[in-house]
Amino acid sequence: MINYRISFSNPLTHFVDITITIPYNTEPELYLQLPAWRPGRYELQHFAQKLRDVTANANGQPLPIRKVTKDRWLVQAKDAETVEIRYSFFVRQMDAGGSWLDEEQLYLNPINCLMAVEGRELEPCLMQLAIPRHWTIACGLPQKEKHVLEADNFDALADSPFIASGSLQKQTVEVAGIPFHVWLQGDCQPDWEKIAQDFAGFTSEQLEVFGDFPVPEYHYLNEILPYRFFHGVEHSHSTVITLGPGELLMQPSLYKEFIGVSSHELFHTWNIKKIRPKEMQPYDFAQENYFRTGYVAEGITTYYGDYMLARSGFFTTEAYFAELSTTLQRYYADHGRHHLSVADSSFDLWLDGYKPGIPDRKVSIYVKGALTALLLDLQLREATNNSASLDTVMRNMWEKFGKKGIGYTEQDYAQLVDEVAGQSFQTYFDDYINGTAPLEPALDEALHFVGCTLQKQENPLLYEGRYGFKISQDQPTKVTAVAPDAPASQLLRIDDELIALNDRKLENNLQQLLMLRPEAVELTLFREKKLRTVTLQADGKSHYNKYSIGKRPDATAAQKQNFQLWLKQEF
Repeated sequence: MINYRISFSNPLTHFVDITITIPYNTEPELYLQLPAWRPGRYELQHFAQKLRDVTANANGQPLPIRKVTKDRWLVQAKDAETVEIRYSFFVRQMDAGGSWLDEEQLYLNPINCLMAVEGRELEPCLMQLAIPRHWTIACGLPQKEKHVLEADNFDALADSPFIASGSLQKQTVEVAGIPFHVWLQGDCQPDWEKIAQDFAGFTSEQLEVFGDFPVPEYHYLNEILPYRFFHGVEHSHSTVITLGPGELLMQPSLYKEFIGVSSHELFHTWNIKKIRPKEMQPYDFAQENYFRTGYVAEGITTYYGDYMLARSGFFTTEAYFAELSTTLQRYYADHGRHHLSVADSSFDLWLDGYKPGIPDRKVSIYVKGALTALLLDLQLREATNNSASLDTVMRNMWEKFGKKGIGYTEQDYAQLVDEVAGQSFQTYFDDYINGTAPLEPALDEALHFVGCTLQKQENPLLYEGRYGFKISQDQPTKVTAVAPDAPASQLLRIDDELIALNDRKLENNLQQLLMLRPEAVELTLFREKKLRTVTLQADGKSHYNKYSIGKRPDATAAQKQNFQLWLKQEF
């Protein structure tokens, strides 16, 4: 059993000290691998940047240790039966995938900082925490004894973040006999009755989709922060959510985000933690794990995260459509939809999927993935006259792949969709998953089945809708995006600093000045510290259009019934 001991001497330094004890060694050379990335964010993150003073010893005597790659070490163990590895790790990243230490708590993602012993990754592990005795530990791992956690193997250990603190709050919500523990760390005043009701609502809906739950209990580890923040990461038995500001937790705007991210992360317990692409079965933490099915792993989860809130009644129809409208705006604001498919964008997560990148190169697998999931759900309902839906697909994915620990391929997924539909959905995959065909016609047609329609409106911001450019909302006013083939595309570029319109200084008043409908639109700007003046001419076209979903006033009784079967709400 590999033993990991975590301690600290001065929390103000943000350094934790880690000791790995490796017993029963029979190898003259030991290799240690620190993860280079973490599940839930498919990019290399190079955690080794935060290590210092890596040493090895046996029987109190130092052993030779050297780096052989950026995050892999070789120990000359010789004939040592027990080897000890020691190092310090800097924990000062407060987000759902990071780690943090201060006077009040230790929050740790083991995948950030614990090395695997190559060849012994399948052995059980112990994690001993040298922390104040009165602190409580919130974690998905069982406690073998006080402040000692036990994992079946390194993968389970790496996938089990924890919060250790003397000020944790906790409420357990039981659904279908399964305990769901909601932990809160930070200053906030939770309405536990409301939280329990809403968590039970979306949890029940998700259990209805899949039929059962992958693990015997589940932990929501919430870092409630004193500043505005929003992030969540999924794990097999838990999720970490960072959210703030804490004093607004129960206010409608932030509470909606709290419930939304919780629903999203819970769905991941099936979809990606168990229903996993073949390329990630198992995870290889040392290098990229390329896969093209991000539209399943993240896109479908993004769709269901909010969809479950509508089905459980947390969202009214109007509130749910508002969320869909936000997703549509994000999709249509990015002209990358014309250039790279959602499948190819999934593969390129490892390249630049979490960065803005160059203009209009790729799409978000979360955004387009959610919209293509909505499209597929409605098309399946229509093709089968409501006898099947995306629920059916996900239940089958769980039964055929997730439960059995078998990774799926993109061909497996497409074939399963065909089986559920009882017909070929090749056009769907060719056009919208592996291609860049416009979504609007198909989505509008699919929405008709439930008595709704895709509505297109001109952008009310004149600089966006009439001239085709976006600006920052702070000072100085800078161009942040330019629509291809719009009037602005020939005259403006990203990072142009706009200072005046028709000799009038710009002070967050560009829209107001354009609403005066001047005959000429003469913009004065700085570009590379040089003063320039350009004159914009509208081309009569509408750019950066707004899209939303609305109910059709002529919806038939059958369509209204379809709507009720889809959302579990009256039309």
